[in-house]
Amino acid sequence: MEDNSQIAKQRAKMPDGTQVILNSRTLASAHRRLMDLLQPGMTVLDIGCGTGAITNGIAKLVGSHGKVVGIDSNIQLIEEAKQKWCDLANLTFEVGDIYNLNDKDQFDIVTCSRVLQWLSSPKTAVRSMINAVKEGGQLVILDYNHEKIEWQPKPPESMQRFYNLFLKWRRDAGMDNHIADHLETIFQEYGLNQIHVSPQHEESKRSNIDFESKVGIWADVAASRGHQLVQEHYLSEQTRLMAETEYRRWVSEEAIYMKMYLLAVSGSKIGIANAGKKMK
Repeated sequence: MEDNSQIAKQRAKMPDGTQVILNSRTLASAHRRLMDLLQPGMTVLDIGCGTGAITNGIAKLVGSHGKVVGIDSNIQLIEEAKQKWCDLANLTFEVGDIYNLNDKDQFDIVTCSRVLQWLSSPKTAVRSMINAVKEGGQLVILDYNHEKIEWQPKPPESMQRFYNLFLKWRRDAGMDNHIADHLETIFQEYGLNQIHVSPQHEESKRSNIDFESKVGIWADVAASRGHQLVQEHYLSEQTRLMAETEYRRWVSEEAIYMKMYLLAVSGSKIGIANAGKKMK
């Protein structure tokens, strides 16, 4: 039987269609806490950078005297990022593993956004990231608590069923659906200081221009990740299709509000002489 790390790795692979979601994000719209911390001349490591939609904004803010490295385990995304942002001389992209970062004590800021939610061992990943932060630097993590999503009114029962099975599919692989609310405790456990928790909840109201595209994300999940759930016998294709179809109609005709619970947590590496030895 496969261990959770291998199952989580397989389930975290991006199915066709999810790149649209990644490419729509920007530093200003999708990682506001990080934007507030960036200063010209900083060195920054962005883990799980995807196609560099957020990473390029980091590079522009730290300027020509700064340095930004984006890493992702997906070779295809890294190749796309290299081509898309080749004009930024202070920005490089590499294929890498969050659990095995090569640079020790190198960066003013190490950050990851919406990444730990897909890992079976998020604490191990945090430990690895802290090792890459230089003394006095900061770790900044942005992630969800998927159990605290809010819809008004409630979506169709078919989507509620799909969503609950989606969370179970994640739990069964060892993923933490509550990771956002566990980050502060993990930071404390690993000796980080000046810990700051910033709500970054993604709220969508019917009056917003992009309301249907934002709220419709769960129809997109049903249309992409949903096929993985079908293949692994969590639900039938009929159930998946019903959830997608009825939810799209609900978004168009009935939905008025959705909130996805999202926290940014930052902490400073001060006085941790040897993070690798201290954090067991």
